[in-house]
Amino acid sequence: MVKSIGASGQISLGKEFAGRQVLVESPAKGVWIIRTATITPDHEHWVPEKNAQSAAKKTRTNKTRSPIQRARSKSPD
Repeated sequence: MVKSIGASGQISLGKEFAGRQVLVESPAKGVWIIRTATITPDHEHWVPEKNAQSAAKKTRTNKTRSPIQRARSKSPD
């Protein structure tokens, strides 16, 4: 695929990539590697994925239970 760089320095990759984030690397002069990426904001890096999923599951469970059910599950029988 051959693309032209516009006067403002932009390259159009097509509608299939519209709104996507990409990593652009330049391993050598005149060589670019463009890869799609999912970027995580710095303030979210501390959340381990397993713990986040576990916490989300616990929150969903507690939202579907009444306050009495939640209290009973916390107190030892």
